[in-house]
Amino acid sequence: MEAFFGIPALVVIAWLGGSSVKITSGGQSRLVERLGKYDRQLTPGMSFVMPVVERVVSLESLKERVLDIPPQQCFTRDNVSIEVDAVVYWQLLEHPRAHYAVDNLQAAMVNLVLTQIRAEMGKLDLDQTFTTRQEVNEVLLRDLDQATDPWGVKVTRVELRDIHPSKGVQQAMEQQMTAEREKRAAILRSEGEREAQVNEARGRAESLVLDAKARKEALVLEAEAEAQQQQLIAQAKALAAGELAQALAANPQAAEAMRLLLASEWMGMGEEMAHAKGGSVLMVDPQSPAALLTALKNLQQQG
Repeated sequence: MEAFFGIPALVVIAWLGGSSVKITSGGQSRLVERLGKYDRQLTPGMSFVMPVVERVVSLESLKERVLDIPPQQCFTRDNVSIEVDAVVYWQLLEHPRAHYAVDNLQAAMVNLVLTQIRAEMGKLDLDQTFTTRQEVNEVLLRDLDQATDPWGVKVTRVELRDIHPSKGVQQAMEQQMTAEREKRAAILRSEGEREAQVNEARGRAESLVLDAKARKEALVLEAEAEAQQQQLIAQAKALAAGELAQALAANPQAAEAMRLLLASEWMGMGEEMAHAKGGSVLMVDPQSPAALLTALKNLQQQG
């Protein structure tokens, strides 16, 4: 009989002894109540709990966790319906406050985040919800961190994940984007055509300027060449006249030979006079070779 009662007693003692030993892993926390009243928080490692008198009422992780916020419908300041979801990163800093200050901590945080998102989206126009997302994240982080501080929770990061307007708004936005793209394309085409016309006109103007410069340079070169030619002719005539004068002065017989030579050509000059314009008349002193040469030259120029 004593053996029969001894075995259950050993089983009970072993069970009580096993249930009194609690091993808490790193990054976790246990709360212990004694006779229904909070007593202490068990740190990582092995701890002992008095059977029947004490019990573990909560086991939570102290690591950073992710809270997925489901999509919810919001209205912007310009009364556009959008659907927004988010993700919240948070960490439990004070386990006792979180356990006794709020019931169902994660549900409370989800509802708090949803309320804050609706409030922030109501302050913005539709276009601002896409361009000021980072600013909205910072505002949500600050407000949620202050609101959850009494619960012993630290909100480390808030990110708006997706913002989806309604189908009608999406279609309107797509039409607006298409119109904007077509407008930009038309502007680019017109600017391209204008630049092409400007370049073409500039090319024509530059071509005309170059042609004018070329013609000017050609005329200048032609005038310079003609002037040089006239100068050379004048120099040659002066040189010939000087040599002729020297020859006549040095040799008196040369003057007589010149008269004979000119007399031989006098007959040919008569034919030239017959073909001269307007019946030209040649007035010359036959005794003067120089006057005769001058008359012949004038006659040839008239012919």
